[in-house]
This record gives sequence, structure tokens and C-alpha cells, in this order.
Amino acid sequence: MLLTLVKRILLLPVGPAIFLFLAFAPTVCGTRKGFRGWYWRRVSRACSLLLWFLDVKVEISDAAREALRTDENSIIAVNHRSHLDGFTMLHVIPDEKWVTFGAKKELCEAALLKRGFEGAGLLKIDRQKGRDALSSLTGAITEMPARRSPILFVEGTRSTKPGLAPFKAGAVLIAQQTGRAIRPFVISHSDKLLPRGKFLPFKGTVHIDVLDQMSFANDENTDAAVARLRGAMARAYDAQTGETTPEV
Repeated sequence: MLLTLVKRILLLPVGPAIFLFLAFAPTVCGTRKGFRGWYWRRVSRACSLLLWFLDVKVEISDAAREALRTDENSIIAVNHRSHLDGFTMLHVIPDEKWVTFGAKKELCEAALLKRGFEGAGLLKIDRQKGRDALSSLTGAITEMPARRSPILFVEGTRSTKPGLAPFKAGAVLIAQQTGRAIRPFVISHSDKLLPRGKFLPFKGTVHIDVLDQMSFANDENTDAAVARLRGAMARAYDAQTGETTPEV
């Protein structure tokens, strides 16, 4: 208990220092060759450090880590339970695997963060533009090397009810149009450690399942494809939590 208190006190100066470094490193050297690979490795280590300060552990199998190590030509689709999700994902992704996030336009254009996010290669998502936003994302992902995967939250926002929320079709549509597979990530228990409205998480463990890649043919019915993806992720999520994902 004392060690947890000491860690959280130390986090007060360390946390902002880490944030400032990650926010401004792309502004300073974002155009250098090999920057993005180097940057996301630094982000991963920063997430690991922050989780250590917060006494949050992440449980993931060796087989899942190895699957990520060799993963190529994929889109990572993940459910969203709390603000811990991004930190836990980046904590477990190995150096051999390159990733980037899709982030809403408003965040990417914030004055303090804009240049940094551009340098880091974040994908801007304009939720107001619908098909135009999807076309822009598809084009950006088509140009990515096979080693790099975008991370997309398939529920669109944090779910607050038992089970998985209904999925948006964007990840499946992009997979169909780019020929990439979808690599499902299933996060459970993060909402128990950091419920909506709480600033600091409880001490505990988040569980991550990494499922086999799923392929979606261009002529497959999109609604059926989304249901297939959601069904696979729901089975893993429900098995870990004991909850029951409602049908849609």
C-alpha cells in the first residue's frame, strides 16, 4: 500500500514530463528517416512505465505475443472499455510490430498536439464526413507498409454496458477495400480498474486476447462480416468476464 502511494506521488512530476516528451518529439525530429518506428517504440515504453506507476498489470499469453511479433498486412480491431485501453495495448505490442492509431479530427487538430500527431503518423478521422473520411482512411492504409497496422476502436467509443457494444462498419469496410485482414484485440477488465469518471485506476490486472487474423472478401455482405467479427470478439470477451454480449 505504501509503495503504491509513493508511486502515485512520483507520477505527478513524471507523468507530465513523459507527455511533453511524446507530444513534442515529433515536432522536433518527426521528418527524420526511421522516426516513426523509433517514436512508437518510445511510446510503448512510456506506456509500460506509466502502468508500472499505476500498479496496473497486463495479462497476455506468449502465443499472442508471438502472433503480434510476426503479424503483417492487418488492421487491428479493438473493443473500448476505458482510457487504459490504449496504454495496455501499446504495452504488449512488441518492437517488431509497427502500429498507429486512428484519432478523431478534433484531437489531431488541437493546437498543442497537431504537429506532433502529424509527425507520428496518426490517422485523422472526421466523424462528420462519413464516406469521405472512410475514403481518406482507406487511402492512407493502402500506402502503409505491411508491417504497420492501424488500430481502430470498432465500437466507436467506450462501452459502459455489459458485453460488447454494436460495432461500426468502418474497420470491415477498410479491410474489404484494402485487402488487409483484421487482427482482433479483445480487452477485458480495464473498465473495472478505471470506470468512467474516475481519474486514477484501481490496482489490478487487464486481460488481452489476440485472436487469429480474419479475412473479409470484397464481395462479402458487410453487415454479415461485421456480425462475424463481433461474434468472434464477443465470445472471447464473454469468456473472460462472464458477461453476455447482447445480439444486435
